[in-house]
Amino acid sequence: MSEYIAPVRDMQFVLKELAGLEQVAQLPGCEEATPDLVDAVLEEAARFAEEVLSPLNWPGDQEGARWHDKTVTMPAGFKEAYRLFAESGWTALGSEPEWGGQGLPKVVAAAVGEMWKSANHSFSLCPLLTSGAIEALVLSGSEELKRTYVEKMVSGVWTGTMNLTEPNAGSDLAAVRTRAEPQDDGSYRICGQKIFITYGEHDLAENIVHLVLARTPTAPEGVKGISLFIVPKFMVNADGSLGARNDAYCVSIEHKLGIHASPTAIMAFGDHAGAVGHLVGEENRGLEYMFIMMNAARFGVGLEGVAACERAYQRARDYARDRIQCTDIGVRGGPKVPIIRHPDVRRMLMTMKSRAEATRALAYVVAAAHDAAVHHPDAGERKRNQAFVDLMIPVVKGWSTESGVSMASIGVQVHGGMGYVEETGAAQHLRDAQISTIYEGTTGIQANDLIGRKMAREGGATLQAVIGLMRGVAGELGARSGDDFAALQRRFSAAIDALAAAGEWLVANYGKDVRAASAGAVPFLMLLGVVAGGWQMARAALVAQTKIDAGDADPFYPAKIGTARFYADHVLSQASGLASSVTDGAAGVLALPEDMF
Repeated sequence: MSEYIAPVRDMQFVLKELAGLEQVAQLPGCEEATPDLVDAVLEEAARFAEEVLSPLNWPGDQEGARWHDKTVTMPAGFKEAYRLFAESGWTALGSEPEWGGQGLPKVVAAAVGEMWKSANHSFSLCPLLTSGAIEALVLSGSEELKRTYVEKMVSGVWTGTMNLTEPNAGSDLAAVRTRAEPQDDGSYRICGQKIFITYGEHDLAENIVHLVLARTPTAPEGVKGISLFIVPKFMVNADGSLGARNDAYCVSIEHKLGIHASPTAIMAFGDHAGAVGHLVGEENRGLEYMFIMMNAARFGVGLEGVAACERAYQRARDYARDRIQCTDIGVRGGPKVPIIRHPDVRRMLMTMKSRAEATRALAYVVAAAHDAAVHHPDAGERKRNQAFVDLMIPVVKGWSTESGVSMASIGVQVHGGMGYVEETGAAQHLRDAQISTIYEGTTGIQANDLIGRKMAREGGATLQAVIGLMRGVAGELGARSGDDFAALQRRFSAAIDALAAAGEWLVANYGKDVRAASAGAVPFLMLLGVVAGGWQMARAALVAQTKIDAGDADPFYPAKIGTARFYADHVLSQASGLASSVTDGAAGVLALPEDMF
């Protein structure tokens, strides 16, 4: 069974050539992200991922997290790995120095985070949720709450969770019924149950800081009546030490298809005296605050899709190099060859390789735009970059995670029958990847957010701006010679036209017939992902050709061009079909009455 090897070379290329690391490092507060420092961070992260986290992935999946008497024990080696992870400063990478963080840009943290997710998906979920909780507290919490909790969470001594879903509510947060009763001392007593709480209980850290959505007695109905509360596992004394156990317990963990080493808890708050909670920000603004954490988590979950593509590809590639079966096609009587020689296996591997590179490039470009949206000195640039981030977050989350499942499935196919056997490891990637399409909102939820809140509300203005940038790259492709660039230009231009037509149709029809528009929401999200990924692959090919023209003989560059050509021929070619599903597919979706299903 092969272990994960971090694709540092490709990460460096994307950071420097596509995401604009040099420009990010010129932003106020990002000056330390020099190329030398970032290269050193990537190399150290790769070493930790390969030597510490990856070897725990398979045994952790087999052993799983174990629940007993309201406590959870993590698989062997996880506690030691987490302690080393925190002591090495990885929990603090992207947090502000004010709270003990290293203050590196989001785009650098994204590259490092991808490594954790590829090496050990289950392990990576703990710091993912903690970083989102930190961001929500820093932006919305009182100074007292920040002083009490944030530094310990940044250091990794404490971890964080988000508690939204309830048995009766699912994704309908308007139905949240957890209660928060105000107390004379300014605290609240929290009573209710939450489900699907990632790392809601574990033995990795000293304390767990739960962020919980609940309703106060005077709250209005619906989402406007939700408030956000901190509910720690252990109370915190005035001197920062841990006090009494709070009335917040894990009453069981879920038995899941995958991510077996990530405990998914059912949390009971206030079954006895009531769990002590503290209001974050103002009453009835909880959903607004939680969306800070949710958007951060949506991007992080999108990286899980990137990671699944990469990890499944590496395992399939290594197997295809070693597995000897059949003679070379078209050669009679020749020796048996590795299956990587067979054209259809190469097609599958190229599909996986190109999708990993496309999802990675898009995610890093979006992360760099986030850095500009936060740090750029010009207000107009901050606004423009934030609009781009808002548009693309559902795509990074939805398209990347759906790609992760598809590529993991292809990885099983490359292994043939051995892929269906757990010991090869291919099946675990498919099992683990499935959850990423559901976490933080299903693909359908992401797609509805994209066409409604991110497109129709602004009349498609940001999408049109992005399409303008894409057409500029298509023009650059047309100025290059050779068959590869001619094919890239032809396929990419046609895909852009399909995207533009579908986007215009959605904006024009969303207000007229929201059901028809929503029927094409997921196909449109996939279309935007495919074309945006092609945009980045085309940019990569242009950079690679420039390097070749300058005399650089690194084989990495012709491989970039070849992979982009494959993406154009086999992925961008899907754009017209997806666009047709958007503009003409509603009738079929809505054709049958409910009693005919």
